Amino acid sequence: MVDITEPEQELAPPLGTAVLRPGRPADPVAGGEGAGVEEPPQVAGTGGDDGELAASPESDEPAEPEVSRQAQEEEGAAKRQRKLRLLLRQCDRVLLMDFNLLAMSSWPDNYAVAAARRRRDLWLFSATLTCLLFLSGMSGLVPAWVAGGGFGAFVIILLAGVPYIRRLYSDRASYLELILRRQRLMREARTHIAHLEGGSGLVWQCAQMREFNPRLGASRFKKLVSLSERRVLSRYCVRREHVRLYLIYMLEAEKAYRRLEQAFFDGNQAALDAGWASAVTVPEPRA
Repeated sequence: MVDITEPEQELAPPLGTAVLRPGRPADPVAGGEGAGVEEPPQVAGTGGDDGELAASPESDEPAEPEVSRQAQEEEGAAKRQRKLRLLLRQCDRVLLMDFNLLAMSSWPDNYAVAAARRRRDLWLFSATLTCLLFLSGMSGLVPAWVAGGGFGAFVIILLAGVPYIRRLYSDRASYLELILRRQRLMREARTHIAHLEGGSGLVWQCAQMREFNPRLGASRFKKLVSLSERRVLSRYCVRREHVRLYLIYMLEAEKAYRRLEQAFFDGNQAALDAGWASAVTVPEPRA
């Protein structure tokens, strides 16, 4: 048996005791009291190198659904912005509407036309009566002085119907002037409607803005939308009531366009605040 020196005796553990090793449990003594005792299992992560390797990156797993949800929201915002920009481009001609031209504020009312018609009938009756007196005098049915008087009255009545002379004693328009004014206003309104409709049908395109103004889907506008879709709306506007209905629709479409424009800019601002660069769109130049 090897002799143990005095310093080694001080460091060596006494016989029959457990031997401690760095980083591992105590080694039981062979044949000692601790030989039948089972070694307690180590818990992962309680110490040593094995505990450090046992840690798993579970904290990174919830981030994937969050990123996916944000990507879906960004894609939805981008689609809506593209749809709003398309509507802005299709319906921008509603801003070219001339209210005074479609309102026809100088349109002669029915009372003025009826009064002018009575004056015209009276003028025709007087001219016809004096002409008959003159012709009767030439045939000898009436005295010559009556025929001469009838001829003078006939000339005066004819001159009174000349527009340049009539304006000297009356500022009221004649029946013919009122009819011509109505025709001119209607012709200008129809030309303006044809300009607004263009080749794509403005009313039909503005019907897609019902989200911003539900009045555009009213039943009284269905005929206008149908004619605009077939590109024949301007040809069917032959009465003032048709033009006024078109004007009302354009006013409602203008309100919807303003709200659409505001929604588009609000969507851009929200996308900028959220950091969604792909959802930010720029409106196209107006026609």
